[in-house]
Amino acid sequence: MIELYLSQNKNSKSAAYGKFYPRVSYKQTLNIHDMAVHMAEHNTPFSEGTIEGILRDFVKCTREQTLMGNTVKVDNLAIFKVSCIGNGCTKLYDADTDKTISASIGVVKKTDKTGPAVGSLKLLAQATGEYTREELNKDGRLSWTDKAAEEILSAKGGSTNAPSGNGGTTGGGNTGGGNTGGNNGGGSGDDEPDEN
Repeated sequence: MIELYLSQNKNSKSAAYGKFYPRVSYKQTLNIHDMAVHMAEHNTPFSEGTIEGILRDFVKCTREQTLMGNTVKVDNLAIFKVSCIGNGCTKLYDADTDKTISASIGVVKKTDKTGPAVGSLKLLAQATGEYTREELNKDGRLSWTDKAAEEILSAKGGSTNAPSGNGGTTGGGNTGGGNTGGNNGGGSGDDEPDEN
């Protein structure tokens, strides 16, 4: 079950000022060892150590392949790929400085018209197969954290009809699990609703 808490936009310059958005309350972070232990508990013939070794090799190879410009698709989970954040150079070649735009990472100075094309690289994970947004919306089950349920109860003036921490459970993608509307499952970690 995915528990949600409420975040209110406090930016008075934002069009979303004052609006409440649901955020996922993450319980814990599982590392490779934790995942190996979990997987070994699923009646597999492989030991924790074997699974952990395979996962570590997979991570190493995924990094290697993405840095070579390949994408790595893990069926029904995600496609991993490296993307770049561009600098937005104004020219491909500046005759005054005899510089061309370069396929490198760096900063373009304010006085420069060209330079490194890339500001930074980032790793993207794009959902695929049975882990797409549509599938997550069908399979996800939501509830409020105890704190969020208390906030909703307080807003109702103490009525006992407010959703509890484990109540308000619904399929993902509706109004956040209660009658207090989320943003149709949106909210991408910032204060604006997810537009996608």
